[in-house]
Amino acid sequence: MSESQQPPTIVEPRTLRTPELDGNLRSHSVRLPKAAQEASGIRILGRVIRSIVYTTDLAIIRNCDADAVLAVYPFTPQQIISKAIMEASAIPVLVGVGGGTTAGPRSAMLAQDAEGDGAYGVVLNAPASYTTLEMVSRVIDIPVIVTVVDASEEVIANRIAAGASILNVAAGSATAQVVADIRKGFPDVPLIATGGSTNQSIRATVEAGANAIVCTPPTNKELFSKMMDNYRESSEVKSTTLSGRSISEASLREIEGRLRDIRNAGFLGSAK
Repeated sequence: MSESQQPPTIVEPRTLRTPELDGNLRSHSVRLPKAAQEASGIRILGRVIRSIVYTTDLAIIRNCDADAVLAVYPFTPQQIISKAIMEASAIPVLVGVGGGTTAGPRSAMLAQDAEGDGAYGVVLNAPASYTTLEMVSRVIDIPVIVTVVDASEEVIANRIAAGASILNVAAGSATAQVVADIRKGFPDVPLIATGGSTNQSIRATVEAGANAIVCTPPTNKELFSKMMDNYRESSEVKSTTLSGRSISEASLREIEGRLRDIRNAGFLGSAK
């Protein structure tokens, strides 16, 4: 075999650096803690989800690196809100459909509407009755996520039997321990869990057995505060638009050539 016919060198994908591309205008997007990407992930409708941002703020949703959105809020679910979030989002949305004050047939109706609008899953709150869970799980074909606050083996088993596809563990500072306890009794159940705000706490939750991590982003006030501090440090705010990028040598030569052609044609006065 000649030198030109030598087979190409095989490079293991894991040894390659992941290229990262950012624009000047979108370089200030919200970055979730990197430890969330260490989770195994849950494949929902073909999409692997490891990090989930907990917000209904459309600006945050459009400017973060999460794999999915947890759109749950402290009011009765409204289709117009859920639809607006799904239409604006570029990533899968898990939509809250009640479970507490909002329950029964109304939750089932909301779940059907959410599925029709493109939700990747619906979320029921911890107080949801087994009857509500059963109703919701029977009328939709997307995952039903149920929030749990402890590791009661009886409750977990009954939730799964009633139609829960995924458990969302929200036990505050005890979340990692609750995840570990659930994982002992139910090794195969998909688990998402709140992981706190640091890589250390998130990593502990992942190691306990969470498949995906829910992260709360900073508020608009916190984001603006950091931005304004940076502005105040400089006496002149520098432009961060694309016009701030230098022009390549090839482009400069092309521009100079075209300007000469324009001058020679007499459009800019007599040619020198």
